[in-house]
Amino acid sequence: MHEASIQDRDGAKLVLLLASQLINPFMLVWADGGYAGKLVDWVKTHLWGWTLEIVKRSDDMKGFVLLPHRWIVERTFGWLDNYRLLAKDYEFSTKCSEADIDLAMIHLMLRRLQPK
Repeated sequence: MHEASIQDRDGAKLVLLLASQLINPFMLVWADGGYAGKLVDWVKTHLWGWTLEIVKRSDDMKGFVLLPHRWIVERTFGWLDNYRLLAKDYEFSTKCSEADIDLAMIHLMLRRLQPK
């Protein structure tokens, strides 16, 4: 997570560097077509063993097209939308917002582990 004043393509480097310190080895990262270009080469040179795969639609597609792996992110956002705490960004720091997301995901995982 990073400040809104940072462009997403630049912020991706910050997020990936942090993730590489927390999660090792992380083999494959899927990204939107907006991250294509220099970021792919940057990942190859700075994050050893990582692969950045761009998921984008081809130019000949028209209308709504389900892209591979895209549903995973959209589904997760849908789960997080059920938490009122995340409906708006009430926090002053990104650390607090990140903690709120962590709590929501922990709650989701615990609910799935609890037998009914």
